[in-house]
Amino acid sequence: MSELIIRSIAKDDVFACLTIYNYEVEHGVATLDLEPRTLEEWREWYNAHSDEHHPIIVGTIDDVVVGYASLSPYRLKDAFKSTVELSIYIHQDYRGQGVATRLMERILEIAKEDTMLHNVVSVITAGNEGKHENYTIDFGFYLLWDLPLKLVFKHGKISGYRNLRIIGIIIDIKSFIYSWGCGLYVTHR
Repeated sequence: MSELIIRSIAKDDVFACLTIYNYEVEHGVATLDLEPRTLEEWREWYNAHSDEHHPIIVGTIDDVVVGYASLSPYRLKDAFKSTVELSIYIHQDYRGQGVATRLMERILEIAKEDTMLHNVVSVITAGNEGKHENYTIDFGFYLLWDLPLKLVFKHGKISGYRNLRIIGIIIDIKSFIYSWGCGLYVTHR
């Protein structure tokens, strides 16, 4: 594998990130979205990450975006301004090559360097069971709660139900200021 370069996202990278994300919507279970996102939606996603507390980084190999990581607002309430939601998506052809680990290391460094951020929350879905172990052992997340999801109708579709699996939630915590932290995982039963 050529060298992985990690850098801030550029506007020209938005389509590549969308392609990686939509692959998971259509073929995987790494997202709870039921329909692919549009380029317009992904441009809004990119613009929503324009401040210093909510970065997007990409991993490139030979100038091709092979994965990305982002820190998004966790909730819009003022009390949650110090908590961000972590997302990492890797192109299907580059999985198992350390790309996710390198992106995770860098995005957590960025979060830790930001004095406004105290907690990181992440959602891991069915098919990504290994992530829970990596998050807790390698990155210091702690299990807080394991909750199976009930089937719920959302906009006329069943949410929490993807590819014939019922998905549950594991809540983990990662914090930079307390002896515990914050991370939200989703896994299958």
